[in-house]
Amino acid sequence: MLRDGIRDDQWNRIKDLLPGRIGHVGATARNNRLFIDAVLYRLRTGIPWRDLPERFGDFKNIHRRFSRWAEKGLWTNLLSLLTEDADEEYVMIDSTLVRAHQHSSGAVGRNPSDQAIGRSRGGLTTKIHARVDALGNPTEFFLTAGQVHDLAGAEVLLTDIETGAVIADKAYDAEERVVKPLEQARIEVVIPPRSCRKTPREYDRELYKARHLIENFFCKLKHFRGIATRYDKLSRNFLAALQFVAILIWLN
Repeated sequence: MLRDGIRDDQWNRIKDLLPGRIGHVGATARNNRLFIDAVLYRLRTGIPWRDLPERFGDFKNIHRRFSRWAEKGLWTNLLSLLTEDADEEYVMIDSTLVRAHQHSSGAVGRNPSDQAIGRSRGGLTTKIHARVDALGNPTEFFLTAGQVHDLAGAEVLLTDIETGAVIADKAYDAEERVVKPLEQARIEVVIPPRSCRKTPREYDRELYKARHLIENFFCKLKHFRGIATRYDKLSRNFLAALQFVAILIWLN
C-alpha cells in the first residue's frame, strides 16, 4: 500500500462496486479514486479534514461525501462484499481502547451516550469491538464507550454466526451470555476459564494460540493515526473509518 494512495490492483477490485461510477444509476461522481486516496491520506496522518492537501480538492466536499456514504451504509456494504470469502473455520473476537480527542466530543444535537465516548480517569475513550476470521482479517465491528464491558460487544458480534469455533480471552468467559449460546449452536468455545470458576472448563489450548492474529490486526489498525486517536464526532463516521481501513486490509 502506498503512503498516500491505493495501488492500481487494489483500485481495480473496488472501482465497479462504488456509487457514482459510469453507467451506474444516479449522478456520476467526480473521480472516485481521488476521493478514496483523500480518505486514506486523512486516516493515515490523523489530520483534520480541512488540512487535506489542495490536490485532493475541496475538503468540505470530501468530508460531506464520506459522511453521506457512512449514513447510507455504503462502507458497510463494501466490506460485506469483500468478506464473502472470509475463512470462518473459526473466528476471534476482542476489543481495544482508543483515546477520543477533545474535538470528537460535543456533537451538536447528539446524546453523548449515542456517540460511543466514555469518560473515566484516563479521559475520553472509545472501545472498538472486532471480529476477525481464521486468517486474522476483519469482518465486523461494534463501538461502545470505553468503560463498557467486552461482553457488550460479544452479544452483537457473536449473534447468528456460522463457524466451527470462537476464540477469545477469559474476559468472555460468561456462562449465560457467551458460553451456553455458543454450545447450543454447536460452536466450540475456545476461551480460558476465569480463576473464579469452581469447576474449570476445558478448552483447546493449541487452537487458542491462534488468538494472536486478532492482536496483530489491532496493531495494523492503529498504524492509522486517524484510528489510533478518535477525532470524529459521530460514532457513525468513526465506524465508517474502521470499515474503510478494514477494506484496505482486505485489498492488501
